[in-house]
Amino acid sequence: MRIVSGQFKGRPLKAPRGDRTRPTTDRVRESTMSAVASARGGFEGAVVLDAFAGSGALGLEALSRGARCAHFYERSGEALRALLGNVRTLGLDEVRARVHRADVLKEPPVWAAEPFDLVFLDPPYALGASEALGVPAALAARGALAKGAFVVYEHAVSTCADADAAADAGGLTLARRKRYGDTVVDVLRFGAQDGAEEREKDGNLL
Repeated sequence: MRIVSGQFKGRPLKAPRGDRTRPTTDRVRESTMSAVASARGGFEGAVVLDAFAGSGALGLEALSRGARCAHFYERSGEALRALLGNVRTLGLDEVRARVHRADVLKEPPVWAAEPFDLVFLDPPYALGASEALGVPAALAARGALAKGAFVVYEHAVSTCADADAAADAGGLTLARRKRYGDTVVDVLRFGAQDGAEEREKDGNLL
Protein backbone atom coordinates (compact mmCIF):
# COMPACT_ATOMS: atom_id res chain seq x y z
CA MET A 1 0.00 0.00 0.00
CA ARG A 2 1.05 3.58 -0.65
CA ILE A 3 -0.27 7.05 0.03
CA VAL A 4 -2.09 7.96 -3.16
CA SER A 5 -1.96 11.76 -3.18
CA GLY A 6 -0.96 14.89 -1.32
CA GLN A 7 1.99 15.73 0.94
CA PHE A 8 3.04 12.10 1.38
CA LYS A 9 2.19 10.86 -2.12
CA GLY A 10 3.96 7.62 -2.98
CA ARG A 11 5.12 6.88 0.56
CA PRO A 12 4.70 3.18 1.42
CA LEU A 13 2.46 2.00 4.25
CA LYS A 14 2.87 -1.14 6.31
CA ALA A 15 -0.12 -3.47 6.51
CA PRO A 16 -0.79 -5.70 9.52
CA ARG A 17 0.21 -9.31 9.12
CA GLY A 18 -2.43 -12.01 9.18
CA ASP A 19 -6.09 -11.96 8.19
CA ARG A 20 -7.65 -10.08 11.12
CA THR A 21 -7.74 -6.84 9.14
CA ARG A 22 -8.86 -6.10 5.58
CA PRO A 23 -6.87 -3.16 4.18
CA THR A 24 -8.71 -0.96 1.71
CA THR A 25 -7.06 -1.29 -1.70
CA ASP A 26 -5.31 1.72 -3.22
CA ARG A 27 -7.91 1.83 -6.01
CA VAL A 28 -10.86 1.91 -3.63
CA ARG A 29 -9.09 4.39 -1.35
CA GLU A 30 -8.35 6.75 -4.26
CA SER A 31 -11.95 6.60 -5.47
CA THR A 32 -13.26 7.10 -1.95
CA MET A 33 -11.02 10.10 -1.34
CA SER A 34 -12.07 11.66 -4.64
CA ALA A 35 -15.72 11.24 -3.64
CA VAL A 36 -15.12 12.83 -0.24
CA ALA A 37 -13.10 15.69 -1.74
CA SER A 38 -15.90 16.37 -4.22
CA ALA A 39 -18.57 16.23 -1.52
CA ARG A 40 -16.88 18.46 1.08
CA GLY A 41 -14.71 20.59 -1.22
CA GLY A 42 -11.37 19.03 -0.25
CA PHE A 43 -9.80 17.97 3.04
CA GLU A 44 -8.34 21.25 4.30
CA GLY A 45 -8.90 21.72 8.02
CA ALA A 46 -10.78 18.44 8.53
CA VAL A 47 -10.93 16.89 12.00
CA VAL A 48 -10.90 13.17 11.26
CA LEU A 49 -11.84 10.00 13.13
CA ASP A 50 -10.48 6.75 11.67
CA ALA A 51 -12.63 4.50 13.82
CA PHE A 52 -11.44 1.01 12.81
CA ALA A 53 -8.00 2.16 11.76
CA GLY A 54 -6.00 -0.98 10.98
CA SER A 55 -2.90 0.36 9.20
CA GLY A 56 -4.34 3.88 9.37
CA ALA A 57 -4.40 4.19 5.58
CA LEU A 58 -7.66 6.16 5.40
CA GLY A 59 -6.83 8.67 8.11
CA LEU A 60 -3.24 9.05 6.89
CA GLU A 61 -4.46 9.65 3.35
CA ALA A 62 -6.72 12.39 4.67
CA LEU A 63 -3.80 13.98 6.55
CA SER A 64 -1.68 13.82 3.41
CA ARG A 65 -4.41 15.74 1.57
CA GLY A 66 -4.67 18.54 4.12
CA ALA A 67 -6.75 17.34 7.08
CA ARG A 68 -5.77 19.22 10.24
CA CYS A 69 -5.70 16.25 12.62
CA ALA A 70 -6.83 12.64 12.93
CA HIS A 71 -7.67 10.29 15.78
CA PHE A 72 -6.98 6.62 15.06
CA TYR A 73 -8.76 3.87 17.03
CA GLU A 74 -7.45 0.30 16.87
CA ARG A 75 -7.57 -2.54 19.41
CA SER A 76 -5.52 -5.23 17.63
CA GLY A 77 -1.89 -5.32 18.74
CA GLU A 78 -0.61 -6.39 15.31
CA ALA A 79 -2.54 -3.65 13.53
CA LEU A 80 -1.49 -1.12 16.14
CA ARG A 81 2.18 -1.87 15.52
CA ALA A 82 1.71 -1.28 11.78
CA LEU A 83 -0.25 1.91 12.45
CA LEU A 84 2.35 3.35 14.83
CA GLY A 85 5.10 2.45 12.37
CA ASN A 86 3.28 4.29 9.59
CA VAL A 87 2.76 7.38 11.74
CA ARG A 88 6.45 7.44 12.69
CA THR A 89 7.60 6.89 9.10
CA LEU A 90 5.57 9.88 7.94
CA GLY A 91 6.99 12.02 10.74
CA LEU A 92 3.60 12.93 12.20
CA ASP A 93 3.41 14.22 15.76
CA GLU A 94 0.59 13.75 18.29
CA VAL A 95 -0.93 17.09 17.37
CA ARG A 96 -1.83 15.78 13.92
CA ALA A 97 -2.05 12.02 14.54
CA ARG A 98 -3.41 10.69 17.84
CA VAL A 99 -3.34 6.89 18.13
CA HIS A 100 -5.65 5.22 20.65
CA ARG A 101 -5.45 1.55 21.59
CA ALA A 102 -9.10 1.16 22.43
CA ASP A 103 -12.37 -0.35 21.25
CA VAL A 104 -14.21 2.51 19.56
CA LEU A 105 -17.51 0.66 20.01
CA LYS A 106 -17.09 0.72 23.79
CA GLU A 107 -15.21 4.01 24.08
CA PRO A 108 -16.29 6.36 21.28
CA PRO A 109 -14.49 9.72 21.58
CA VAL A 110 -17.52 11.68 22.74
CA TRP A 111 -15.11 13.82 24.79
CA ALA A 112 -13.47 15.31 21.70
CA ALA A 113 -12.51 18.96 22.18
CA GLU A 114 -13.55 19.68 18.60
CA PRO A 115 -16.38 17.87 16.83
CA PHE A 116 -15.35 15.52 14.06
CA ASP A 117 -16.33 16.56 10.57
CA LEU A 118 -15.04 13.45 8.76
CA VAL A 119 -15.43 9.89 10.08
CA PHE A 120 -14.08 6.75 8.39
CA LEU A 121 -15.74 3.43 9.24
CA ASP A 122 -14.04 0.36 7.78
CA PRO A 123 -15.00 -2.33 10.32
CA PRO A 124 -14.86 -6.11 9.93
CA TYR A 125 -17.70 -7.14 7.65
CA ALA A 126 -19.07 -9.37 10.42
CA LEU A 127 -19.93 -6.26 12.43
CA GLY A 128 -23.53 -5.21 11.93
CA ALA A 129 -24.38 -1.89 10.32
CA SER A 130 -26.27 -0.73 13.40
CA GLU A 131 -23.14 -1.25 15.52
CA ALA A 132 -20.77 0.41 13.05
CA LEU A 133 -23.04 3.39 12.42
CA GLY A 134 -23.73 3.52 16.14
CA VAL A 135 -20.30 5.19 16.47
CA PRO A 136 -21.26 8.44 14.68
CA ALA A 137 -24.67 8.25 16.36
CA ALA A 138 -22.97 8.23 19.78
CA LEU A 139 -20.79 11.16 18.74
CA ALA A 140 -23.79 13.11 17.50
CA ALA A 141 -25.69 12.51 20.75
CA ARG A 142 -22.89 14.19 22.72
CA GLY A 143 -22.16 17.02 20.29
CA ALA A 144 -18.92 15.40 19.05
CA LEU A 145 -20.08 15.17 15.41
CA ALA A 146 -20.28 18.44 13.50
CA LYS A 147 -23.47 19.28 11.66
CA GLY A 148 -22.86 18.50 8.01
CA ALA A 149 -20.08 16.03 8.87
CA PHE A 150 -19.33 13.28 6.37
CA VAL A 151 -19.26 9.61 7.38
CA VAL A 152 -17.58 7.15 5.01
CA TYR A 153 -18.75 3.57 5.61
CA GLU A 154 -17.27 0.54 3.84
CA HIS A 155 -19.31 -2.66 4.02
CA ALA A 156 -20.39 -5.77 2.13
CA VAL A 157 -22.81 -5.32 -0.75
CA SER A 158 -25.17 -7.80 0.92
CA THR A 159 -25.73 -5.40 3.83
CA CYS A 160 -26.98 -2.36 1.91
CA ALA A 161 -30.51 -2.59 3.31
CA ASP A 162 -29.17 -2.82 6.88
CA ALA A 163 -26.82 0.11 6.21
CA ASP A 164 -29.70 2.22 4.89
CA ALA A 165 -31.84 1.49 7.95
CA ALA A 166 -28.99 2.20 10.38
CA ALA A 167 -28.06 5.43 8.59
CA ASP A 168 -31.63 6.66 8.70
CA ALA A 169 -31.88 5.86 12.42
CA GLY A 170 -28.68 7.82 13.05
CA GLY A 171 -29.74 10.95 11.17
CA LEU A 172 -27.39 10.25 8.25
CA THR A 173 -28.30 10.95 4.63
CA LEU A 174 -26.79 8.90 1.81
CA ALA A 175 -24.92 11.21 -0.57
CA ARG A 176 -23.10 8.62 -2.67
CA ARG A 177 -22.88 4.83 -2.92
CA LYS A 178 -20.21 3.09 -4.99
CA ARG A 179 -19.77 -0.63 -5.47
CA TYR A 180 -16.49 -2.43 -6.12
CA GLY A 181 -17.23 -6.12 -6.57
CA ASP A 182 -18.52 -7.34 -3.20
CA THR A 183 -17.57 -4.09 -1.45
CA VAL A 184 -19.70 -0.96 -1.11
CA VAL A 185 -18.54 2.46 0.06
CA ASP A 186 -21.21 4.83 1.31
CA VAL A 187 -20.59 8.55 1.75
CA LEU A 188 -23.15 9.76 4.28
CA ARG A 189 -23.83 13.21 5.70
CA PHE A 190 -25.03 14.11 9.16
CA GLY A 191 -27.77 16.67 9.58
CA ALA A 192 -28.08 17.34 5.85
CA GLN A 193 -31.30 17.84 3.97
CA ASP A 194 -32.49 14.88 1.95
CA GLY A 195 -31.27 15.12 -1.62
CA ALA A 196 -30.48 13.13 -4.70
CA GLU A 197 -28.02 10.35 -4.05
CA GLU A 198 -25.52 8.90 -6.44
CA ARG A 199 -25.16 5.13 -6.71
CA GLU A 200 -22.41 3.58 -8.77
CA LYS A 201 -21.04 0.14 -9.54
CA ASP A 202 -17.40 0.01 -10.63
CA GLY A 203 -17.69 3.60 -11.83
CA ASN A 204 -21.12 3.19 -13.42
CA LEU A 205 -24.44 4.33 -11.99
CA LEU A 206 -26.44 1.51 -10.41
